[in-house]
Parts: sequence; C-alpha cells; structure tokens
Amino acid sequence: MTNATLRFNPGGLIDCLYTEAIDLHALGRLKIVRATVILFCEKSQEWKVRCASTGKLLLSDPSREACLVWERTNLGPPNPEPPIPTNTLPNL
Repeated sequence: MTNATLRFNPGGLIDCLYTEAIDLHALGRLKIVRATVILFCEKSQEWKVRCASTGKLLLSDPSREACLVWERTNLGPPNPEPPIPTNTLPNL
C-alpha cells in the first residue's frame, strides 16, 4: 500500500507533489501548477532546480536524479517517524 498526503494551504487549496496514489480527479476539476522547473545549464554543465513562479535558484547539481530526489524530499509529504521496534531484546 502506498501512503500519500494532501496538504491544504490556508486558502483551502491543496499543496502537494502530484502522484497518482490519490485520484485527485475524484475531487473535481484540477488546476495543476508546477512548483519547480529542472533544466540543464550548458554553461555550468549542471542541472538547475528553480522555483517556477519566481525563477529563484533552489539547487544545482551535475546529477538530474539528485535534483529529482531533492524535489521529492523538499516538496513531497514529510517522512513518517520510523516505527519503534516492540520485540527487541536488551543487550546483555
């Protein structure tokens, strides 16, 4: 089972990294706006993550995958706390 999270901002809109784990179409008509843009810069030979609305540089990295991981980590749902083991024996 995949966990997914919807975050509602103070204006009542949903802020989330789009995933098909939740059928957002079931909520009604969608308006999707990119939070970031990831483009390759020939001059620096790096991938650049920029805020889609302001153009502000958020991350540069030679690896596109590193940029995608950063995007998922920073824009996706927070990681839940790891479960506390209940069947561990104390170290003797």
